[in-house]
Amino acid sequence: MEIENYRKKVMGCWLGKAVGGTLGMPYEGMDGPFDLDFYDPVPTGMVPNDDLDLQVVWACLLDQQENPEVNLTLFSEAWKNNIGFPWDEYGACIRNLREGIAPPLSGPYDNWFINGMGAAIRSEIWACLAPGNPALAAAYAYEDACLDHAEQGLWAEVWLAAMEAAAFVETDIRTIVKIGFEHIPADAEIRSAIEDTYQWWEDSNDWKTVRLQILEKYGHENFTNVTENMAFTLLALLDGDGDFSRTICTANNCGKDTDCTAATVGALLGILNPDGIDEKWLAPIGRDLVLSREIVGIEPPDSLDAFTDLVLDLRERLGERMPAKADAISLPPNTAIPARIGFKEMPWFGQGWDAGRPFALVLPEMKPVAFPGTVATFATSDFEAGMMFVEYTIHLDRETNARVFFNTNENCRVFLDDHFVFGRECGRVAPSSHRMPINQSVDTTLAAGEHRITAVLAKPSTDQTIEWIVGVTDCADNDQWIPHAFKSTI
Repeated sequence: MEIENYRKKVMGCWLGKAVGGTLGMPYEGMDGPFDLDFYDPVPTGMVPNDDLDLQVVWACLLDQQENPEVNLTLFSEAWKNNIGFPWDEYGACIRNLREGIAPPLSGPYDNWFINGMGAAIRSEIWACLAPGNPALAAAYAYEDACLDHAEQGLWAEVWLAAMEAAAFVETDIRTIVKIGFEHIPADAEIRSAIEDTYQWWEDSNDWKTVRLQILEKYGHENFTNVTENMAFTLLALLDGDGDFSRTICTANNCGKDTDCTAATVGALLGILNPDGIDEKWLAPIGRDLVLSREIVGIEPPDSLDAFTDLVLDLRERLGERMPAKADAISLPPNTAIPARIGFKEMPWFGQGWDAGRPFALVLPEMKPVAFPGTVATFATSDFEAGMMFVEYTIHLDRETNARVFFNTNENCRVFLDDHFVFGRECGRVAPSSHRMPINQSVDTTLAAGEHRITAVLAKPSTDQTIEWIVGVTDCADNDQWIPHAFKSTI
């Protein structure tokens, strides 16, 4: 590829990414549908977004190496030293790495968000470093995604990176999607969602109709779920038919993880046709590179132009080297989390609750158990009575301004050191410190030493498997999970 054309496409990628992310940011997490055809509100500069932040981190750390190499060690050190995001899979990844759980096990281990969007949104750097080479881009993306994802969350980044690499030399969306499929398993759920979206589009050619069909079959309580959002991404590309403005607006108007889907389609179209980004989208955001405050320890380029130059230089220095094959690893010993459970018949606490209400915690006979991690499941058929009591011990080596949570979609009441702190009548699961559902957490100062968190769960009326996630984060550490909080001894 002629160098100026290559540079133009890389620059188009970052401009399209910045435009789409800025458009979608105000609507992130909302259900939709919307009817936008331009920024609302109109920005006065590029909005910082982890979609681009993390890719800048990867590029800057590669640039620091004498002989740049994409590998798991690079990513592991970056997550621990340069990235302060506590969100969703990011927080679980950082906790796992701090606890000595190395990649690729750091992705699937004890991580409720393995199928989140956090890896898919950082695929473009690998395509830009492997233009026209989908296999290399897919290999780079796999090394990246396995740090904090598994299953669909991992394959989504691989699929997108391969597609975007192909977009440097191909022009037809269907051909590009097919090339992406060559690098993910045939039975991947995201592949089924993409194929269904194609068929539904052929049947109706109406994005609102197809959007509802996607939600009916693949909708998820977590708005960052990658399967539904990848389907929205393809839907936007089909509806936009190469028109940048229509494509990013359709992605946003579908709702859910809007900043990510709009940024992804914006980046892909920026590669395909850099001249297709209308100046009306570029003028409000400028070309300054703006990063989130949680990114530390690097000296990033000051503009998207300078970042593009960095990427071009890195591609030359990487020399199309494939990542080295990683050694097989296993989980460190003692990753299981000790707890106690007990059962008894008792009336439920009632429909209302108040943290000041003097609920008396009277435990039944408790027996020790071990759960694989903070994410736990339990079969209703194993309830020995109408109420289940589950108790964990929190270990702190210093006084901590903590957020303690117990997140479940079941009826629950939760006590901290025998004092009632929160509870609710069913709800959604979203075990991330920054967006915990209401009445699923408490912020409190805990002294050094041991503390008990006890949850009481009512037996569901149907035979099912219930799920909960217990956690404690450090408010002084940007709400990051406290490593070993349920495993250590003081």
